[in-house]
Amino acid sequence: MTTRLTVAQALVRFLTAQYTERDGERRRLIGATWGIFGHGNVAGIGQALVEYAGVMPYHQGRNEQSMVHAAVGYARQCGRLSAHAVTTSIGPGATNLVTGAALATVNHLPVLLLPGDVFATRPADPVLQQLEVPYAGDVSVNDTLRPVSRYFDRITRPEQLIPSALAAVRVLTDPVETGAVTLALPQDVQAEAYDWPEEFFAERVWTVRRPGPDPVELARAAAAVRAARRPLLVAGGGVRHSRAQAALAAFAEATGIPVASTQAGKGALRYDHPRDVGGIGHTGTATADELARTADLVIGVGTRFTDFTTASGTLFQHPDVRFLHLNIAPHDAHKLAALPLVADARTGLEELTRALASYKVDGAYTDEYTAGKERWERRVDACFASPDPDARPTQPQVLGALDALVDASDIVINAAGSLPGDLHKLWRARSRDQYHLEYGYSCMGYEIPAALGVKLAAPEREVWALVGDGTYLMMPTEIVTAVQEGVAIKVLLVQNHGYASIGGLSAAVGGERFGTAYRFRTEEGTYTGAPLPVDLAANAASLGMRVLRAGSVRELRAALAEARAADTPTCVYVETETSDTVSGAPEAQAWWDVPVAASATRTPAVTAREQYERHVSTRRRHL
Repeated sequence: MTTRLTVAQALVRFLTAQYTERDGERRRLIGATWGIFGHGNVAGIGQALVEYAGVMPYHQGRNEQSMVHAAVGYARQCGRLSAHAVTTSIGPGATNLVTGAALATVNHLPVLLLPGDVFATRPADPVLQQLEVPYAGDVSVNDTLRPVSRYFDRITRPEQLIPSALAAVRVLTDPVETGAVTLALPQDVQAEAYDWPEEFFAERVWTVRRPGPDPVELARAAAAVRAARRPLLVAGGGVRHSRAQAALAAFAEATGIPVASTQAGKGALRYDHPRDVGGIGHTGTATADELARTADLVIGVGTRFTDFTTASGTLFQHPDVRFLHLNIAPHDAHKLAALPLVADARTGLEELTRALASYKVDGAYTDEYTAGKERWERRVDACFASPDPDARPTQPQVLGALDALVDASDIVINAAGSLPGDLHKLWRARSRDQYHLEYGYSCMGYEIPAALGVKLAAPEREVWALVGDGTYLMMPTEIVTAVQEGVAIKVLLVQNHGYASIGGLSAAVGGERFGTAYRFRTEEGTYTGAPLPVDLAANAASLGMRVLRAGSVRELRAALAEARAADTPTCVYVETETSDTVSGAPEAQAWWDVPVAASATRTPAVTAREQYERHVSTRRRHL
């Protein structure tokens, strides 16, 4: 038995019948489709979404990259059990997907991309927006999505959709392979009719696996832990993806092993859990980084061990340090010449806890990291404190005001700039998913659209997008979508007149903060004049958002409370104190490798190179 539908109609109908299941929880795989319509998708996917509007929700975006960010935020909040699709026109609509696709793939978060493509039958050649490649007639701009997609196919005939759609869903639901999946859809094929077998539209449930560890690897892992005197566990994003937070807490409580966290793993334990020692690496706490320097065994759980986490190979200094990596991806489990424990994070932690029955770290070690944790909390208190409530706040004081207001149900979202460093060191995560930092790709502009996606996944919770002026100027457009659809996100917009993070890095590596401030150009050719008369609060208001301006700590506290109680999209705008004489967050507790000019005449660069050579000499390869 067959049903005659266009390719686009068949694809949308197929997607409405795909489900995931894990631990008895069943979710529809594609919860909604984001779209911006234009040449190449308006008559195909656009018409199909009208045809199936009753079963496939649609969200109107303003920027193609933003739509992917929103979809990624949704998928992360759903634990990767549900995702969104994104459809665009051909040409610039399609190429605007590339950054979002890379972000999704780097972070192992599922999103289905459906860009329009040029005519497969080539009746018009070249068509509007077509990239002509003289040496290859089958190349289009969509090929830019190949290296940033976990699966890519171009549907040039209707019957190709059947195996390709099934392969796409397989990748989207694979806990190891998931990321951006791209089905490029030529505009003529989208609208072509075909007789589809009814079986193609049958409901399918895709089980999200929880593979257990190999017994030999498990025994070796347990032996390594038992032999360690100063073990440290590093929790990464895989703990969250697996929903292994309870298993991690049970492991830490049973063994006494302290738990540090990457940006993606922060919140895996509550900040006040006795075993939680905070963020690790360049943006980490002094407590976690000091433990890392003396650890003889580093147990990574669900982390890729990027250079921020490892401090570019200089953090783990114990002469005999070894690594044990529990990861569902073999590629990550073998990093740093580690003992691999290839398994789902929750299953692996549960099995390892059982294998370590009666093991406990020495009491003196527990006392050591407990005292270090208490010292760091006092430093956080000092950073959050506001001696003069009528003064302009520092950035840590802004975080302190928000910290004092929220409860465990609030979700805080950030991605780039100086805020990630301050948040990783200072934020007190109260629940397993409160802290939402996209640091795998660290993409400016992520926060506002991601907040939309998170709020769509968790409409009952308060969702805060923490945005600096630099990232706001990159991508504020989805404010309009939030207003249009009544999605009551909260935006905390921090104005410090420039790229604060890169400005500080520039100063540290001899770049003298060149090109990092939002200021008028001086006669000498530098950008160190007066701040630009740019009113970002007025801009947000012009896009339809309610805006509350705060000029002091006292006003900030009141504005944040008013915003949290609001049932409409609301922005709190605050200008921070950036003077060098004002206390900010603690400096980096570990070194991060950013190469410095090997030859220079200016003193800042010469000095920076000398410091660089001292640090880089301590780097080691763990073999």
